[in-house]
Amino acid sequence: MILVTGANGFVGKRIMDLCGDVIASPSLRNMSEDEVRRIVEESGADTIVHTAAISDIPTCEADPEASYIANVQLPVFLAKASQGRKLVCFSSDQVYGGLEGPGPYLEDEAKPANLYARHKLEMEQRVLDICPDAVLLRAEWMYDQDETKPNYYMNMLAARGTVSFSSRNFRGVTYVKEVAENIDKVVALTGGVYNFGSETKKSMYQVTKDFAQALGLDITVEDIAPLHNLWMDCSKARKYGVDFSEVSEGLLRCARDYGRI
Repeated sequence: MILVTGANGFVGKRIMDLCGDVIASPSLRNMSEDEVRRIVEESGADTIVHTAAISDIPTCEADPEASYIANVQLPVFLAKASQGRKLVCFSSDQVYGGLEGPGPYLEDEAKPANLYARHKLEMEQRVLDICPDAVLLRAEWMYDQDETKPNYYMNMLAARGTVSFSSRNFRGVTYVKEVAENIDKVVALTGGVYNFGSETKKSMYQVTKDFAQALGLDITVEDIAPLHNLWMDCSKARKYGVDFSEVSEGLLRCARDYGRI
């Protein structure tokens, strides 16, 4: 049995819909360590998949305390409560935002460039200190046909006129359905940090041009100066069977699933 936190969120909802033998955790917001432990113990679950977070970077910057509680304290409470249960926590590719090299980055490279990323990296370290068998997933920007949360796929469908990306910026984006499809394999991973998502050798500029052409989108893709890369090497997880479509293939899969092509 898998206890899913954030079960009504963008990732948690897909896990609830697509994975078997799952149970939704109530909201952990503002809960004490004892309350979190009680929820875990009463769930009957042997696995915890923690997806709940405050992931909006400006929101975290505006309220550092709330970010710390959601992104560090609650995962630490879950680690202490796990007591032999498998714990999987979602982290973020944002931990690479301060690196100056081009990538793709491996798990032993990290340099956060914002408060959200710093909190995610602290969370990884503290959870593993408490629970060495925990799995920490550095997830990419995820997408689906979903208007409730801004994501790359929906941004492109809604775009008009000109969109801007750099031919020198690289980043994976991941179909959230494939995240849910990989959960059983994730649970079987040995403890540690894993880059998690679709890989690519294309720049975001080329990915966007190809996607726009495939869907016949009436947009112009402008090549701009590079910002920073969030480009991950996901070979560590892939060696254990955690596999995703290549970025462009994943986008087309999503489009086919929703009858766009």
